[in-house]
Amino acid sequence: MPRVLNYAEVLESLTQHGLECLYHNSGAFGFPEGMTTYSVGWLLQEDPTIRALARPMAKIVDPPVEKTLATMAGRMWAEHLGNQLAWVMPKSHWAYELDFGNYQWLPTVMSEAGLAAESLKGRNDGSAVEFDISEQPAFETFIERLLRHLVGSDFMVAFSGGGTICTVHSHKQLWWTTRDATIADALQKA
Repeated sequence: MPRVLNYAEVLESLTQHGLECLYHNSGAFGFPEGMTTYSVGWLLQEDPTIRALARPMAKIVDPPVEKTLATMAGRMWAEHLGNQLAWVMPKSHWAYELDFGNYQWLPTVMSEAGLAAESLKGRNDGSAVEFDISEQPAFETFIERLLRHLVGSDFMVAFSGGGTICTVHSHKQLWWTTRDATIADALQKA
């Protein structure tokens, strides 16, 4: 069953692996400017809001989009990052998401995953919902539900090794960034 990983542990681990927190106390992390990274986006359809520079990195996936994207994410984790934990967190913070941003449906999704929303409600940080590889089906269901319901907010999946991150975007997209060219190739071919 997934569990909550306190923000201090998430922050310490990811910064030790070279990531930077992009917004104070948030689950938004990125690689430092100047570091060589590779990005791949998996999308529902063409999106005119994507910057021209990022369009060559985008791939359109087959329907049903939410299920397909979640299954692809789970497969990527299992086949290329399976020795790492997956940490799912809001790019804002839990207090915002559970009080305003996505309060209508997020507690139900958390309950379905075996988590009490009350354990995160009121936390003004990006504590993580932690999955290990044996929980891949629950991880995929959680990601599918986020993709299906997110409005105006994005979530992040970070892996405990720190070399790969994924934004779960409210436009029904997954945007991956990695330091590993082999993983980038696998993401492009997925």
